Amino acid sequence: MRLFLLTFCLLSGIVPLIAQRNFKLQSPDGRLSVSIQVGKRITYSIVHEKDLVLSPSPVAMELEDGSAFGVGSTLIRQQTTTINQEIRTTLYKKSSITDHYKELVLEFREGFNLVFRAYNEGAAYRFISTRQTGFHVKNEPVVFNFAKDYDAWVPYVKSKAKDITGQYFNSFENTYTYTPLSKMSPNKLAFTPLLVALDNGKKVCIAEADLESYPGMYLVNSDGATSLKSNFASYPLATEQGGHNQLQQLVTSRAPYIARCKGATNFPWRILIVSASDRELPDNDMVYKLAAPQRINDLSWIKPGKVAWEWWNHWGISRVDFEAGVNTATYMAYIDFAAKNGIEYVILDEGWAVNLKADLMQVVPEIDLEKLIAYGKQKNVGIILWAGYYAFDRDMEQVCKHYAEMGVKGFKIDFMDRDDQPMVDFHYRAAQTAARYQLLVDFHGTYKPTGLNRTYPNVINYEAVNGLEQMKWTGPEMDMVTYDVTMPFIRMVAGPVDYTQGAMRNATKRTHRGINDEPMSQGTRCRQLAEYVVFESPLNMLCDSPDNYEKEAECTAFIAHIPTVWDRTISLDGAVGQYIAIARQKGDYWYVGGLTNWEARTMEIDLSFLGAGDFTAEVFRDGANASRIASDYKKEITDIPSNRKMALKMAPGGGFALKIYRKIK
Repeated sequence: MRLFLLTFCLLSGIVPLIAQRNFKLQSPDGRLSVSIQVGKRITYSIVHEKDLVLSPSPVAMELEDGSAFGVGSTLIRQQTTTINQEIRTTLYKKSSITDHYKELVLEFREGFNLVFRAYNEGAAYRFISTRQTGFHVKNEPVVFNFAKDYDAWVPYVKSKAKDITGQYFNSFENTYTYTPLSKMSPNKLAFTPLLVALDNGKKVCIAEADLESYPGMYLVNSDGATSLKSNFASYPLATEQGGHNQLQQLVTSRAPYIARCKGATNFPWRILIVSASDRELPDNDMVYKLAAPQRINDLSWIKPGKVAWEWWNHWGISRVDFEAGVNTATYMAYIDFAAKNGIEYVILDEGWAVNLKADLMQVVPEIDLEKLIAYGKQKNVGIILWAGYYAFDRDMEQVCKHYAEMGVKGFKIDFMDRDDQPMVDFHYRAAQTAARYQLLVDFHGTYKPTGLNRTYPNVINYEAVNGLEQMKWTGPEMDMVTYDVTMPFIRMVAGPVDYTQGAMRNATKRTHRGINDEPMSQGTRCRQLAEYVVFESPLNMLCDSPDNYEKEAECTAFIAHIPTVWDRTISLDGAVGQYIAIARQKGDYWYVGGLTNWEARTMEIDLSFLGAGDFTAEVFRDGANASRIASDYKKEITDIPSNRKMALKMAPGGGFALKIYRKIK
């Protein structure tokens, strides 16, 4: 009888109704649940304990041929599994992480799977194509429906373009706009991660992971509702050389689709990280967990560390017999400084290759690169080269081969300023090619990390952060102090940040000025020290000049010897936009860093994680006059109290940094 009715419906042109199926996926601890409804369309919602995190939101993917994943799709089977495993990490904020989740795989007749995962700390979903032939994705309408007009921290694209298409060209650097969802600018793209404040002090951070051969996701609210919707850069059909010093590729025309895909394709994870308290966010691992596993077998050559950097301090060397700048003598001085202080690398930033040629094989005559590499090797200091995107991409294989054979340790690749599909592909090609020649990669001028640093651990850092470089040309109108205690809860959730801290010229809100030749930071000296603990950064710049560091021996010793990858990380306390304290362990040493906003604050930190025994701490505190003279600080050595509680006072824009070790008897 059922067969007869189905046949009758098909022959008569009547489309049978698709019966709705409901599924519920709970996190391992049972506190978070994902409800999925599969019918003519697919929706999902998320509840944490009794709090609604996400109202029912549709899930779909539109193809260029007019078909769609998730609309009128026929479910043929489902499977639920529980995974509980340890991931041994590489160059990360902890040596291993627990990967514990429940997973629901929904398989559809139309040639795709839809996968949901529920973690204790959030939820994620992705599409997987099981088709045999290639296709084009017209759009992926990702929607996040919220029940109320919640406040959000929104990182808008920094662009002068008024149209959306023009905003796809951007550096993924900006401060956060704190606004109700309904008041978001309807004509501005926002990039992820983006943070929304829920009821009862909870937050949800929207992110993505495993972004491979697919454009990155922007978010927009164009109708003043309480929903966020995705927006993707369309596939570039034509580009032309241009932009910064002719080192970029500018898109001149785009296709009516966002991605060209092979038949079998894993699409990016759409992630909602849920926190019950703000301090959980800086220590979240979901982006790393959801990234593709590493594709490099031998990791022995990948060396994290710190970099003596010349660009921020404008080659600021004095009291020498040569004119400081882009020349061999200057870089030999930086190598001497690095060697003296145990700093692993020196970078040659923009200027070592002939300008406007976009050709990395043309070195300026003022630089003897072979001499610098040999001198660095003699002093146990590696050389990293800055590279404009197009100059690197146009002859990637030859550039990597040539400079690897010369002894260069890696490249800082800059000015990509896009995240459409071909640009994402470039990042994977660059990582893979560099790995083949045992070269590190620091992606600057790029989109946020989405787990590529797990897949290719030679990708040792990312910018996509409104870093200290901004202080060279902006004054008090840019509030970096507030940004410093906001970014770790949002952008840093995605992965490491090439923020480039370490300024020895420090200023208050009143005294800060943007001065290119002698730049300064906002906030106190101890704030700069603390940022080496708080900010995750496997390749960490020392942004100031050797001259300034030589004058500040205590501070220089602290940041020169601090680790950049860690065995354990513990988020001690924090409130978005107000303050943060993080502890990190490497071997026998613990480091603790704390930051405040422009409010003076005393923070009591709990050091019970130290366990039994007697411990000593080297403490860098804001000085008594740090509220007026930002460079004022005090270093003291003290025993950790038996009750494991310490109260640390911070000046406005201040911070503190501790190095803790077992007491020597």
